[in-house]
Amino acid sequence: MSLIIPANTLASGGYEVDNSLRFNSASSDYLTRTPSSATNQDLWSLSFWIKRSNLGSYQSIYGVYANSTNQETLAFDDSDRLYWQLYQSSAVKGQLTTNRVFRDVSAFYNILIVYDSANGTAGNRMRMYINGVEETSFATDTNPSSGQDSQWNSTTAHTIGRINTTNYTNGYISELVAVDGTALSPTDVGEFDEDSGIFKPINVSGLTFGTNGFYLETKQSGTSQNSSGLGADTSGNDNHFAVNNLTAIDQTTDTCTNNFATMNALAKGVDVVLSQGNLKTVNNRTTSSGNVSADVVSTFAVSSGKWYAEFKLTTTDNYAAVGVVTSDFYPHTSARGYGNSDAVAYRDLDGKKYVDATESSYGADFAAGDIIGIALNLDDNQTTFYKNGASQGVISKTFSGSYYFFTSRIIAGSSTTWETNFGGTQSFTISSGNTDGNGYGNFEYAVPANYYSLNSKNLSEYG
Repeated sequence: MSLIIPANTLASGGYEVDNSLRFNSASSDYLTRTPSSATNQDLWSLSFWIKRSNLGSYQSIYGVYANSTNQETLAFDDSDRLYWQLYQSSAVKGQLTTNRVFRDVSAFYNILIVYDSANGTAGNRMRMYINGVEETSFATDTNPSSGQDSQWNSTTAHTIGRINTTNYTNGYISELVAVDGTALSPTDVGEFDEDSGIFKPINVSGLTFGTNGFYLETKQSGTSQNSSGLGADTSGNDNHFAVNNLTAIDQTTDTCTNNFATMNALAKGVDVVLSQGNLKTVNNRTTSSGNVSADVVSTFAVSSGKWYAEFKLTTTDNYAAVGVVTSDFYPHTSARGYGNSDAVAYRDLDGKKYVDATESSYGADFAAGDIIGIALNLDDNQTTFYKNGASQGVISKTFSGSYYFFTSRIIAGSSTTWETNFGGTQSFTISSGNTDGNGYGNFEYAVPANYYSLNSKNLSEYG
């Protein structure tokens, strides 16, 4: 379970990436483009940054699908390994499947793949780099023959976020760069930070992209296939992608240079289902089992500072709660309250608060449609809950643990749905657009003075 800033997430400094796109399999989100002419199918490179959401299923990052016997994909397989396969005439022509698994749902990976079938060294015809370092340990390592054409840069539809009509991606993708006719190296797309050693992006606008190359910054507004759309190519080639099911709410500021917290797929109750970039939380049980609760905590934990987040209750069958828990909390199975844990929470049914083992009156009850803000002050041992922007009062509690998470709770047998907003992206529509004092985040209600959204830049300054 990731705590604080994940190891490959840059906190501050250098080139800034403004946006990413959030892909959600349940919405069948993808981008597509069909090149008008085939170009170099023997030499090309693709680089992007990705933060995963769901694990344990096949998820295609890109697909080029002519038919069942001629296709190519880069995907995470159902064991969370990275899998790149070229399949033509009913045979595997080239394949790399890593031994490494990719299960960090809290940080961005940079992935660079290079196809160079004319390379005299067979092992260099398909190459894969992760966070600036070449991957060399593979469960499957099948080299294409010299001069073997790939499907990439053909006149077959190229999709981002799926292959054919299956294996949709769940996660955030930014800085998607393709070059036609050039073998890139990691130094073409990134560099190692001199202080932290973390691989970080650099400005790639000066690359020679080639005829079918493109650069998707996903910073435009709108959803059309043109220069103002989410699938816009800003390389100068106008190789724009058509947008399918992605909308303005899927354009996020959660990126590889300012990584925001989400809810943690690795730290949740077995009956919790996450979607929408791990910001929508649903209890999937239909019957109660000992009144056991189902919980999920944030990907980032904090030990000091002042932090703000919003939780929208979308549906409820009572006894839903949100709050703050210590790192000792998960997994937690006591009924209803946050009883035997170093925690503070606010409940929907009757507006009660929980402070450690004590349940008592606190504020107004809340119901579906209400947004609960949490202002966590670890410096002064205070927590304030807000209902639709109105403070319900300051709760004084001594925080004695090492690290604390934001959490949402749903009771077994309920139909509760929580939607979380840490500021980088939302699964519900924001009508106002409030930021924290550093200008980060997008919140429905005003962020209390001197409180901050939970992201890597704020953590480096205030955490």
